[in-house]
Amino acid sequence: MRPGFVMAEQDVIELEIEDASTTPLLRDEEGRLSAEWIEELRQHIADGESDEIKKLFADLHASDTGDVLEAITFDERKALVAALGDNFDYSALTEVDESVRMELMDFLPNADIARGMVELDSDDAVYILEDLNAPDLDEILAHMPAFERMSLKRSLDFPEESAGRRMQTDFIAIPPFWSVGQTIDYMRADEDLPDEFYQIYVVDPGYNLLGILPLDRMLRAKRATKIETIMNTTVFQIEATEDQEEAAHLFQRYDLVEVAVVDESSRLVGVLTVDDIVDVIHEEADEDFRALAGVGDEEISDSVFEAVKSRITWLLVNLATAVLASLVIGLFDATIERMVALAVLMPIVASMGGNAGTQTMTVTVRALSMRELDQFNMRRLINRETMVGLVNGLVFAVITGIVSAIWFANIALGGVIAAAMVVNMFAAGISGILIPLGLNKVGIDPAVASSAFVTTVTDVVGFFAFLGFAAIWFGLL
Repeated sequence: MRPGFVMAEQDVIELEIEDASTTPLLRDEEGRLSAEWIEELRQHIADGESDEIKKLFADLHASDTGDVLEAITFDERKALVAALGDNFDYSALTEVDESVRMELMDFLPNADIARGMVELDSDDAVYILEDLNAPDLDEILAHMPAFERMSLKRSLDFPEESAGRRMQTDFIAIPPFWSVGQTIDYMRADEDLPDEFYQIYVVDPGYNLLGILPLDRMLRAKRATKIETIMNTTVFQIEATEDQEEAAHLFQRYDLVEVAVVDESSRLVGVLTVDDIVDVIHEEADEDFRALAGVGDEEISDSVFEAVKSRITWLLVNLATAVLASLVIGLFDATIERMVALAVLMPIVASMGGNAGTQTMTVTVRALSMRELDQFNMRRLINRETMVGLVNGLVFAVITGIVSAIWFANIALGGVIAAAMVVNMFAAGISGILIPLGLNKVGIDPAVASSAFVTTVTDVVGFFAFLGFAAIWFGLL
């Protein structure tokens, strides 16, 4: 049996011994935090048992530590961080909601934060520091060694949500005339290499990128082989000022693991890795999802006041659109008074149109976000969604028409609601695609503004068509 397999068996035995201890597991079978584990932690915090707390957190991943921080109260967080002292993993601050992170940053001394930032990758440190006010940020940077301070300041000078904010400034750059042997010896001797890296960057004396060398290609080459003969000259790179979403699309399109980041002079200043891009993709999708619902940048740990502030703007917009729909209904008040059945059926027409419009809008916003729409398929999508709206309108016109006619024993009323359903579903299909496309064309985020406009169109068209057809058919005006 090979030694590697013996070691694997030993690892399993050790793990089983550890699991047999009295300490409960952090997570249950469904991956949720264990109530027993959290309760034990709270007891250690209440008793001031810092050694026991350090044992609990000794082998926790930063993501798990972040989940624990969000699960306990603010006072418990302060006591926990104080008990951990130098053992506190500052990378856990990248795994918590912004409100939790800012609470802890306000509690921690700036000198301690500075020491913690030195131990992190530059992209994680930037993510934690970028929301601080200027005085605190300057004080923290002042406590850091010169090299780390200048590296972070350079990254923080780039725009928010840019590639420069996400990049790591630790990378390996070598000249093209080195041999494979020289490169390997250099990496073995240098103690300041990145913790993890996937490729080596080949640069000229001005740090202009000439090529990249994947580690697998280097390891297959002989020591005497020159780097310039085996490096890959087809290089993907992105400017530091470019939006992080553009970087994510580049990774997605070409299945990249790591990409170079250059400044305005095309000099290599950092690298973006796939783990950072996964976070970007998650954030951008989360941002679009919340924007469609009109909840801004709200997080689960926000207070009642913060949640109200996040939601109230778009609720006011929806109130205005609802008033507009009510004005349309007011034009036909006499019609409604003479036939109460109209008031009963009105919500059906508006609701079906609103849901259909939301479906089309969601498809369109997603396509715009994923960069799937271009001049070649845009017209096809518009035609498809228009026809979908028309066909759905016809299908549900038959259903609602028959139900309404039987319900109120009035065949003419069934015909009215059927006609209104076709018109509103057709309008929903058109507005659901044209409104997001139009907003995107004029530079407005369609995820943020589309919902209110589409809802307004379907409500107004639905009410006007239904009540208008009823007034004409029954001659009640």
